[in-house]
Amino acid sequence: MVERPGVAVSIATFVTDEPFSAPGTVTLGEDAAHHMRVRRLETGVRVGLVDGQGTRGEGVLTQLAKRHATVSVERAESVDAAAPIHLLVPVADRDRMLWLAEKATELELSSWRPVLFRRSKHVNPRGEGPTFQQKVRARMVAALEQSRGAYLPTLFPEASVEAAIAACPSGRRFVLDRDAPSLGELLREGARGSDSGPLTFALGPEGGFEAPELEALVEAGFVGASIGRGILRFETAGLAALAAGRAAL
Repeated sequence: MVERPGVAVSIATFVTDEPFSAPGTVTLGEDAAHHMRVRRLETGVRVGLVDGQGTRGEGVLTQLAKRHATVSVERAESVDAAAPIHLLVPVADRDRMLWLAEKATELELSSWRPVLFRRSKHVNPRGEGPTFQQKVRARMVAALEQSRGAYLPTLFPEASVEAAIAACPSGRRFVLDRDAPSLGELLREGARGSDSGPLTFALGPEGGFEAPELEALVEAGFVGASIGRGILRFETAGLAALAAGRAAL
């Protein structure tokens, strides 16, 4: 946003893969240049910049070519990271995974780790592999530009249940379960007590966890938590849990 007396004017914002500072110059890639042309931006216009690692700023577009754009950086600031929240996401329908990736980025998700549950194998088309991960990142970049957040979630490749559990950070861990105690109450109890550290939410695949998978999660310290009486799709459950966690923190 550009602040003016009595009004806030939105400016186009772009994610850069290279760090930047003010004063300085940043070169944006072909995708950013394409979006600038689509939006009919011209040299001399002010644009926003974020590096996805905590730096946010503004500058002036000085060159717009077919495969790149150059911005003269006039302002840069470091932004504190939000309290960490992590998701274990089922490898599932591609469109639903992309939708959740977009919305989770807007809510400042810290990391995204896809899990190959047994029931993931029956989904077609499912979101997995390096090409799909690039699509997830692109969707997250677009969401970060729109929301003017400062941090991109850390993306991990898909993993088995066992590997995903082993890689989980310490802190409070929840597995979403309709028949468990309320997530809201569990988060409030944690806030009143001494529980601290990251939150991690495990989302089940379409059709739910199989018994050995749920047992493995519980043995690793995941506590069952409910976000409603209905059976939610994983992307709805993930967004609701992330919003509740963000509000609690």
